[in-house]
Amino acid sequence: MAIEKILVANRGEIALRAIRTIKEMGKKAIAVYSKADKDAHYLKLADAAICIGPEKSSESYLDIPAIISAAELSECDAIFPGYGFLSENQQFVEICNLHKIKFIGPSIEVMSLMSDKSKAKEVMRAAGVPVVPGSEGAIKDIEDAKKKAKEIGYPVILKAAAGGGGRGMRVVEDESYIENAFLAAESEAISSFGDGTIYMEKFIKSPRHIEVQILADSHGNVVHIGERDCSLQRRHQKMLEESPAIFLDEEKRKELLDTAIRAAKYVNYEGAGTIEFLVDSDKNFYFMEMNTRLQVEHPVSEMVSGIDIIEWMIRIAEGEELFSQDSFELKGHSIECRINAEDPVKFIPSPGKIKTWISPGGKDVRLDTHVYAGYIVPPYYDSMIAKIIVWGEDRKMAIAKMKRALEEFEVTGIKTTIDFHKKMMDNPDFISNNYDTKYIDEKFLK
Repeated sequence: MAIEKILVANRGEIALRAIRTIKEMGKKAIAVYSKADKDAHYLKLADAAICIGPEKSSESYLDIPAIISAAELSECDAIFPGYGFLSENQQFVEICNLHKIKFIGPSIEVMSLMSDKSKAKEVMRAAGVPVVPGSEGAIKDIEDAKKKAKEIGYPVILKAAAGGGGRGMRVVEDESYIENAFLAAESEAISSFGDGTIYMEKFIKSPRHIEVQILADSHGNVVHIGERDCSLQRRHQKMLEESPAIFLDEEKRKELLDTAIRAAKYVNYEGAGTIEFLVDSDKNFYFMEMNTRLQVEHPVSEMVSGIDIIEWMIRIAEGEELFSQDSFELKGHSIECRINAEDPVKFIPSPGKIKTWISPGGKDVRLDTHVYAGYIVPPYYDSMIAKIIVWGEDRKMAIAKMKRALEEFEVTGIKTTIDFHKKMMDNPDFISNNYDTKYIDEKFLK
């Protein structure tokens, strides 16, 4: 099917990012906005902009009837969901289908299969993908948790089946802590996701978080666009990503990439997706989850490949056949730093009016942002306001380029994580690639 007009069901930098690609493809882009975003500059770049509600996400960007009404009012053929909000909401996909509006993403069947992490593990086991040892379903109660933990062996980690972003998650070192940990994880899961289902996994100490970016079409073709190392996190939230993951040797990298392609083919995936793995100190990798949407960190894969992932999401939605794996080459090294409106030491949100905004530039420096001097960062949404992405011929050059770009970046009026990233570019452990997913929590947040 030919897609002529696309509604961008998101806000901020990803809305602007999508609008740019849609317009470059010769298609029309329709933006939606809440009252908090009424002055966003990117609304002027869209072919039309429609207000969908008040400041709160629940009354605007998560309001399915409002978004569907906006799509129908503007006669859109398709909806691009971006990340967060409704990007992995099965009900939203189903309603899009009922209204004959193409959802630019995977089918509801695949989304359903991958949304429950415990069920996703069962599917991956069947596909021959290594998974972290754990419960083969939900934990029924505290006694069941104690029994399963003895079978798996301590330490274990309790996780919300419907979870994400570190919520509904508890590490348990021995049986004396398991009752409190189970009740806390269950309570947090209910308040965050409306679902208290908990499952259990073996806790892997000092892991790396490495994920594979894939694209899959409706003709059964799947390609990977390399892997990304997302191990630099605070409280399970990614702060910096890079591609390739130099922690892997070539043999293990090939094994990981081939496994990701096999997994995507097994579930008949379509669109852009990310298969996330935990990798232990011996480079054994285990399936963690599959994100059935675009990732925040997709630009680093674009920088090393030259591929516009959003463009291909749209082309796949139109039924086009993918390019072959050997038709492009992954070159050099790319790093992305997420710039959040947060205190760079305590990581507490810092909304407010930006007084000065001087952006970095230069060869192979990309800045994805919707922000400018005078912009008011609202307190209602995620605190990320920009992403700096650089490319270098190797990791050493990429770090040098990122360091220079961060030094150019000047923001006043609010606090940002720029200073944190500046310190990281000089950090001996980061430079020598000697860190894991707990590094920031243990070194910076004690």
